[in-house]
Amino acid sequence: MIEEQTPKACPQTVPLAVDAKRLGSMLGLSVRTVRSMDSAGQLPRPVRLAGRSVRWSVDELRDWLKSGCPDRSTWERTRTGNGGRQ
Repeated sequence: MIEEQTPKACPQTVPLAVDAKRLGSMLGLSVRTVRSMDSAGQLPRPVRLAGRSVRWSVDELRDWLKSGCPDRSTWERTRTGNGGRQ
């Protein structure tokens, strides 16, 4: 008798960083709103990868949300503990 094999569940991959589209989806915002918030300094500073590729760290976004979503300058001062200088 041949036993049917059930496929093993593929562990869901959690991204380390997300683009504006994925960030918008995570926050329930449009890409345009994400870009506007970024330009206005209302999001953590994104990381630029390979030229024009912009991503936000998922871990940093989680911490930022837990902290009440402060503006970028406040967030950077809070994160570095030295007035925003890294």
